[in-house]
Amino acid sequence: MSPPVTRGQRRPRAAEAARPGGEVCRFCAAELGVSLIDLGELPLANSYLRPEDLERPEPRYALEPRVCERCWLVQIPELERAEELFRDYAYFASYSDSWLAHCERYCRSAIDRFGLGPESRVVEAASNDGYLLQFFAREGIRVLGVEPAENVAAAAEAKGIPTRREFFGEASARRLAASGESADLFIANNVLAHVPDLNDFVRGIHAVLAPGGAATAEVPHLLRLLEQGQLDTIYHEHFSYFSLGTLVRVFAAHGLEVFDVEELPTHGGSLRIYARRAEGVASRAAARVAEVQRREAHAGLEDPAAYRAFAARAERVRDDLLEFLRRARAEGALVAGYGAPAKGNTLLCWSGIGPDLLPFTVDRSPHKQGLYLPGSRIPVRAPPDLVAARPDFVLILPWNLRDEIAEQMRGVREWGGRFVVAVPRLEIVDPPP
Repeated sequence: MSPPVTRGQRRPRAAEAARPGGEVCRFCAAELGVSLIDLGELPLANSYLRPEDLERPEPRYALEPRVCERCWLVQIPELERAEELFRDYAYFASYSDSWLAHCERYCRSAIDRFGLGPESRVVEAASNDGYLLQFFAREGIRVLGVEPAENVAAAAEAKGIPTRREFFGEASARRLAASGESADLFIANNVLAHVPDLNDFVRGIHAVLAPGGAATAEVPHLLRLLEQGQLDTIYHEHFSYFSLGTLVRVFAAHGLEVFDVEELPTHGGSLRIYARRAEGVASRAAARVAEVQRREAHAGLEDPAAYRAFAARAERVRDDLLEFLRRARAEGALVAGYGAPAKGNTLLCWSGIGPDLLPFTVDRSPHKQGLYLPGSRIPVRAPPDLVAARPDFVLILPWNLRDEIAEQMRGVREWGGRFVVAVPRLEIVDPPP
């Protein structure tokens, strides 16, 4: 079996050559400043390997997010074209029960807050497999998804969710508006981080909104990433990392005002912002907007020192996990993984963890079973294989879903197994009774 590409053997793509080092901010075009962390050269987090791929070297790319000290957007350059990253996508949102419950709650809240009914239209960018729009459709509300990944768009259409197979941006938004499909509610859940042309996307939000329409967007909160050493939130497919202050600046630059924000537990701590067209007269934003920005300022999110401290937190996460896995191996204990999330691949690859320390992981999604994790080349199996192996420890890679997974796999208790999470700190926990 050929070894993967190692440091010094990176195969850069055309997009990388065009933007060496990502020196200019994708929002405000200022020169980038302090480095958040240098994670070395890693494979793309969603480039899961088929068995026949194991004979080939894996391209690796530098992963070093940097901070714009003008607008405070944390970002990495687009090293691979988005069209290549997202045309065929391994992530299907409908395989997490807690995420579906989160989406159903949002649907009910949005219908009540914005008075949505049969004449309303809800448009979602990066609508994936229809995981969210299905709840609006069940209430008789007209929905439309915009999803570039052919495989997940097909899954949405199989659920009866009309889906346009394209990337969302200003041009596609204007086509939607011209065809009478303006949005009374526009949704962008966990997509802003994946957008290389951030300005084009936000201009599209402005263009697609119907008069009086509103937009909501959910993003992992940069404040939580920094506080908790969430290094696995960082990977090549995540181009940008947002504070509320930066989001307010980006939206305002394109004629949108952020009028409310909610803090959510999803993805280790997220923001849901509410935005509408600015009509020339500033309206009063909810007090929560000022409060979150105050806490961001107190945490130093507009001070380079706050970003320089992140690497030490991330290194502690890595070192503690490695120490645990090596000790378990030395003591003859079996550790298996649960989940095959993109975020886990950053942690495994940067830590140098392979099948010698983590022989396999399992995932509910059949779209990942039978594949291998990029870089680490750890095999992905189905959950029954974990039950058959009866490991001493189960490392939960999607740690943000730890409670859901522990409940689903409570049978681990039957053979005395325990769960392990690495982020934000190493914890060993017993299964629920």
